[in-house]
Amino acid sequence: MTTKTQTNDKAIEKPNRRTVLDFIKQQPLGFIGIVMIIVMFLAAVFAPYVAPYNPEDVDFMASPALGGGQPSIEHPLGADAFGRDILSRLIYGARTALSIGFFSAFFGCSLGAVIGTTSAFFGGKIDLLIQRFIDLMLSFPIVVLAIVVIAIFPKTVMFGIDVNVIVAIAIPFIPKTARVIRSQALAIVTLPYVDAARANGFSAKRIIFRHVLPNVTAPFLIMMTAFIGQAILLEASLSYLGLGVVEPTPSWGLMLSGVNSDYYRTAPWMILYPGVAVSVAVFSFNLFGDSLRDWLDPKLKL
Repeated sequence: MTTKTQTNDKAIEKPNRRTVLDFIKQQPLGFIGIVMIIVMFLAAVFAPYVAPYNPEDVDFMASPALGGGQPSIEHPLGADAFGRDILSRLIYGARTALSIGFFSAFFGCSLGAVIGTTSAFFGGKIDLLIQRFIDLMLSFPIVVLAIVVIAIFPKTVMFGIDVNVIVAIAIPFIPKTARVIRSQALAIVTLPYVDAARANGFSAKRIIFRHVLPNVTAPFLIMMTAFIGQAILLEASLSYLGLGVVEPTPSWGLMLSGVNSDYYRTAPWMILYPGVAVSVAVFSFNLFGDSLRDWLDPKLKL
């Protein structure tokens, strides 16, 4: 009898143990997405060893203006309007895309999670005021809001990263995250252990950060993963408009704009490869984010 009971207990506990192998078996598309993300990450980290040239080196003889620039042995993906190697700039551009994408998504989602949890915990007038402010932020298109932030804040560069661009991209993510996290936290704040923490005299800060926020980790990770892809696309859009990363920093958005865009007929490789890089990066994070949602959300398994 005891053996049978232990077996049943193990059978009940087994589905709750999730490993990387389980994710690969259940979400093969998500595994493909994370493999592509790892490849981009490794390329960004080891860019000095992988890239054939310095991304800022200029070879005037390889410029299309002088009849060069075509894909060749020296330049496998061709050269841009200034004679710079496109493959090298793509590899180094992964650093810009991933760093800005990760930090903007992390800060935007983290602040949004705190605001959403606080709104759900206190309720009443505080919740009403916070939600109306979130509605106001959501009424602005994400690109317009990012442009306004860039225009207001002074340009600041730290560790080679444009902080201004990160803040501009992170702010539009705050209301979206706050709305989703609030809906999850509303169910958590009514649970008995939260009532017990209140009865024991724990402060609101301790309850929010130690008892509520840890229980909204799953939607937080899902949204952050999806927002990294959106941040990469938004950074490329802002750089294309001349509001994001500036020359000579390698950026996929910059490679699509400026003088390179004038050669879209005679030298299409200049805008083709950066466009493919942005598309693959966004697709990879969206693929991984959707798979992570399906894997972590038990309601989708019914």
